[in-house]
Amino acid sequence: MKRTSLSGSSTRLAPLVLALALFGCAGTTPGSTEPAASAGLKLGDVSADRLALPPLSVAAPLPPIPVPATFDVAELSERVKPTVVNITTTQRVSLPDGHPFEFFFGPEGGGPPGERTGAGTGFIIDPQGYVVTNEHVVRDADEVTVRLSDERDFTATVVGRDPKLDLALLKLKDAKDLPSAQLGISSTLRIGEHVLAVGNPFGLGHTVTLGIVSAKSRAIGAGPYDDFIQTDASINPGNSGGPLFNWRGEVIGINTAIRPGANNIGFAIPVDDLKSIVQQLREKGHVVRGKLGLVFQPISPELAKALKLGAVKGALISQIEPSGAAARAGLKAGDVIMSVNDVEIQHAEELPRQVAKNPPGTQVKLTYLRAGKKLDATAKLDRLDDDALPPPLKLKPAPSEPRDNQLGVQVSNAKGGDGVRVDGLTATSPLKEVRAGDVIVELDGKPIKDVDQLEKLLTAAPRGVVLLAKVRRGDVTRFAPVPIPQK
Repeated sequence: MKRTSLSGSSTRLAPLVLALALFGCAGTTPGSTEPAASAGLKLGDVSADRLALPPLSVAAPLPPIPVPATFDVAELSERVKPTVVNITTTQRVSLPDGHPFEFFFGPEGGGPPGERTGAGTGFIIDPQGYVVTNEHVVRDADEVTVRLSDERDFTATVVGRDPKLDLALLKLKDAKDLPSAQLGISSTLRIGEHVLAVGNPFGLGHTVTLGIVSAKSRAIGAGPYDDFIQTDASINPGNSGGPLFNWRGEVIGINTAIRPGANNIGFAIPVDDLKSIVQQLREKGHVVRGKLGLVFQPISPELAKALKLGAVKGALISQIEPSGAAARAGLKAGDVIMSVNDVEIQHAEELPRQVAKNPPGTQVKLTYLRAGKKLDATAKLDRLDDDALPPPLKLKPAPSEPRDNQLGVQVSNAKGGDGVRVDGLTATSPLKEVRAGDVIVELDGKPIKDVDQLEKLLTAAPRGVVLLAKVRRGDVTRFAPVPIPQK
């Protein structure tokens, strides 16, 4: 067996997963239910600044309004609290007599025998009793009760759910002439702006906390459309689904998540996301989104160098769905999408958010780079299937004896002469985005059939450059940078 080694070292980077605590239904079991469609329901008279969402391509963002150094927090709290509601959920649980965990479902455990209860928050968006909360607050609930600030209780029905954004729309039975919250514009928020959170922390009822906007556009690994507002206003279990108000008393976010073990770090869904789907939740009970039909990956500094990009931004297409919207528009694996409808993609996770704003059948403009050349295309979006899941990884066994190469990896010929399988990597391997089990199918645009061909290409490559490799991981392909050592 021929073995060569690579001098030097490189730290392997593992994805950083941010642990979250989704809270508000402390006694419920994770899961999902079918959305309860609501045909024929109509919202009451709603002012344009509350629910109507102007076309994104037409309406210009409002200029930021200077925030006063001080304002009357007591007056603001008194004004907005009537629009905030406490939510109690009940889930029936079947347990046999004498079950060892029966105690936890009894009175001391948050409900009578055979029941689980949970608590959350919501806010009224229409005088006829439509309430917004987090989807996880009402998930798996058999009964939902809503209590207003004046202590009146209402039975609520879930009329719409969107698990991807973690939002749900409730309708209160026999409700009318209720105080309702004004919806603001989250896109004009500025870091440092004062915000007020109102909720039901730990079931304590209406509680007010004050803070500022700490950051915007946070991706925290909660879903495909992460775009959270970060705030230091105190948020605790039970605040889930509650409103985050600006100093004018407008809802600019929906409190959703906290960072376990951290102080003064909470996350809220921007209200602009709610406004883009609330009508669908009311009319259809679920949300229908458009899709491009591709798999993408973020741009690392190494990939940017291999792709000869001027900056580390955009979304790299690693796989195209045959006959999908992107394929029909002429896009290919290896293209880098730079903007959607002239909105720049600074970070890869912004791509699905921009696409999802458009319903199926919409024509979207895509600007992308191919081999350093800037191109435009128009794609007609397909319908996103919410039930579609990524295929499971199916690693192929190595059919031949592994061999080391100059990049500090063990490789062997993949089954059927289709690429080179990575069987292991040394601690000093510079390949940061390749894993054991991956199959290298292409290097520097040239198909790889076996180990000998891979070694020839590596030997012939100029020293110090970064080549682009296409690798197959299970049933999904992606790209990875391959740094060629100087010596």
